[in-house]
Amino acid sequence: MAVLLKDRTESTVRIYYEKSQQTEIKTMLPQKAKSVEEAIFDYQKTLLPDSQSYGQTIYYDDEYIGDVWCYCIDKVKVPNAMLSYCVFEKSCWNKGIASEAVSLFLKEVLKKYDIHTIGAFTFSVNLASQRVLEKNGFQLIEECVEDGIASKYYQMSL
Repeated sequence: MAVLLKDRTESTVRIYYEKSQQTEIKTMLPQKAKSVEEAIFDYQKTLLPDSQSYGQTIYYDDEYIGDVWCYCIDKVKVPNAMLSYCVFEKSCWNKGIASEAVSLFLKEVLKKYDIHTIGAFTFSVNLASQRVLEKNGFQLIEECVEDGIASKYYQMSL
């Protein structure tokens, strides 16, 4: 069973938005887009030459199961980018799929953008996400409370 990363499309953005509205996902992953139209608009901005965001879709056994992306890409600031990911298919949780997808994605991002530090936030209750980050070499930098939610900030230096 293989994990593959593929390009995002308007169609996958629509699917991702709908799938990410599941209560279990919304409690584990903050979401910027408040509508499918906003999600598509944000995706379209990633296609521009000066975009500071890049993402890919996650496929497992030829099935689209989630997304992984970097945002706030800036070669000067530290961190040089922020990482986020979501496997929306619950049958694929706790199988190492997200860890493998993040590993593949980080290799791609490093080649594409020549960045040296990547940060990631996760809610403190999201133990699976913390494990994904740790498996990929991220170190816990700080714990904080944002908008009343306990969170952890991880960073990876390359």
